[in-house]
Amino acid sequence: MKIFITSLMVLLLAACGQDQAPVDTMETQQQSTAVVAEVLSDAAPQNEAGVQVDRFADVQILRYEVPGFDELPLQQKKLAYFLSQAALAGRDIFYDQNYEYNLRIRKLLSAVVASYDGDRTSAEFTALLDYAKRVWFANGIHHHYSSDKMLPGFSQEALAELVAASDQALLPLTPGQTVEELLTQLAAPIFDPATAPKKVVLDADVDQLSASAVNFYRDVTAVEAAEFYASKLDEDPERPVSWGLNSQLVKMDGELVERTWKVGGMYGPAIEQIVYWLNQAVTVAENEKQKAWLEKLITYYQSGDLRDYDAYNIAWVADTDSRVDAVNGFTEVYDDPLAYRGSWESVVSIRDLEATKRISTIADQAQWFEDHSPIMDEHKKKSVVGISAKVITIVMEGGAASPSTPIGINLPNANWIRKEHGSKSVTLGNIMSAYETASAASGLGDEFTYGDEAQERAKKYGELALLLEVDLHEVIGHASGQINEGVGTPKETLKTYSSTLEEARADLVALYFIMDPRLVELGLVPSLDVGKTAYDRDIRNGLMLQLRRVELGSDLEEAHMRNRQLNAAWVFEKGQPDNVIEKIVENGKTYFVINDYDALRELYGQLMREIQRIKSEGDYEAASALVETYGVKVDQAIHQEVLERAAPFNIAPYAGFIHPRYVPVEENGEIVDVKIEYQDDFVAEMLEYEKNYSFLPVEN
Repeated sequence: MKIFITSLMVLLLAACGQDQAPVDTMETQQQSTAVVAEVLSDAAPQNEAGVQVDRFADVQILRYEVPGFDELPLQQKKLAYFLSQAALAGRDIFYDQNYEYNLRIRKLLSAVVASYDGDRTSAEFTALLDYAKRVWFANGIHHHYSSDKMLPGFSQEALAELVAASDQALLPLTPGQTVEELLTQLAAPIFDPATAPKKVVLDADVDQLSASAVNFYRDVTAVEAAEFYASKLDEDPERPVSWGLNSQLVKMDGELVERTWKVGGMYGPAIEQIVYWLNQAVTVAENEKQKAWLEKLITYYQSGDLRDYDAYNIAWVADTDSRVDAVNGFTEVYDDPLAYRGSWESVVSIRDLEATKRISTIADQAQWFEDHSPIMDEHKKKSVVGISAKVITIVMEGGAASPSTPIGINLPNANWIRKEHGSKSVTLGNIMSAYETASAASGLGDEFTYGDEAQERAKKYGELALLLEVDLHEVIGHASGQINEGVGTPKETLKTYSSTLEEARADLVALYFIMDPRLVELGLVPSLDVGKTAYDRDIRNGLMLQLRRVELGSDLEEAHMRNRQLNAAWVFEKGQPDNVIEKIVENGKTYFVINDYDALRELYGQLMREIQRIKSEGDYEAASALVETYGVKVDQAIHQEVLERAAPFNIAPYAGFIHPRYVPVEENGEIVDVKIEYQDDFVAEMLEYEKNYSFLPVEN
């Protein structure tokens, strides 16, 4: 089954380091390097073996395969197993980062789901199970994408009754605490819509830290935090430290203090487990370069020194030969309203040797793309160095990368490391394959596509267009452009708008070049119809289809949704004098139809040039005007129409994954093989993780 680009919406999320602001920019220190997906799998729910394993709320849970794992030599199997254990060991961290009560709530729900001995078919238990699944999927009580608080479908009284009929030994009680006191403590966090209503608030008109539920700050205002980091001095301004990336900023006795996430520090019990498994991985490293970055990562976890983090990233980028690879650490900054602190995540993978040929071709041409970019010459990199690109097969994911997963990664985040040492760009091949399988032709894509020609083109080239757009976004988009000398990082200059504009910029790079004849010359596409397919999807998605994931009446808050609407709305408006994109209403249905693809490409280029200028010059006023004008407000009539047209298809707007289980086979105390077991029960997996990978106390 094929993924039509009209039926799969991809969210390119960047894993940001500290250099980048909410915007992941290659240049921004916290560059958004991990491409995150949201599959808006526009496929009807399926029950095929190996595809959908669960469906609840607005989510479907899929299963991916790990082709090639059984054929790996024992050393690489052991390495992948050890790194997978390290990935699972940190899951508690992300829950606690998202909200201070998340671990208590998760453990309470898990206890009831695991041990309730009453009627498990009752409406109350069914509602609690549904809520538990949502919390597991979102790594907390706030929606994984909108960041809105998710309210349960059961009452406080029902929760008390369910808890009373469950194993009390499993409840997350602190010393001396009664069950009644626990339920009272959690009443407002769970049931009160006014308590912690949103995980991340980006509204520049309010104190973003006070308004956000995310647990990166305690009793600290946005102004205080900004002043705290403005006072930090870099020994080498050309190689700035990613200040704040691995700590919680709190006010103690009137002073701001960082609680560092490290061995012996905050989150120490979980990090000790991560380090244990990383040390095991060192013993089976494939080569000296891989061993070097593993050891430097361990050193960083032990010291908490962000200079050690830079040393690890430099060593990690240098390892381009290893078959098994991993991302592990505090990486993405999207969940911090100020874009300093990294959410913990891990992605373990093996290289897909055959599929890597396509993405490597793009990486090899990075300088050509930079030289032929429509941005201003002074904003172009004179030398694009060290871009390593490959297609990977996911083995395991944890923290911010699971269950909702990236589909591409571009790291590290620090702009100076990228500039001097290069970066790694990957596409997650088996994840995209699983999305493809799950996105059978349900008809939703056709519903919003005008005309047989566009529909047939999407069926023919949709999959290739999607793959290339992701590759170009990650490999070329985030690696392009440079900031003017003396201008601060986007996190500092563009503030709240940095993430949206970085993702918009990377998307525009991909869109501009996907219609370039150079791709035909390189053998990457058979014709420019592939680019036209990408254009059709992005306009349709940005102006209409993505709105099915937003409640009617809401503005767009998430950076990637803002980015997509911004790009589409801007080119639609600017192209109106020449009717580049035409709004057609037929039989009460709205369509956006591209009449001139070449003219649209030129408009994409103009917008790319302006956004790069904004980033390079640190033009906050222009950034604010662009995002607020085109990326935030939603056409309510269009929104209503989208919801009504999409409703009959009954498609879950989000998808995530259940992971395989890796089982070591031992003889005489030695691992002689590692077997892979595919699972099909999301609840069972979550309860297994609760039992085996819960290392943090409920208060940290």
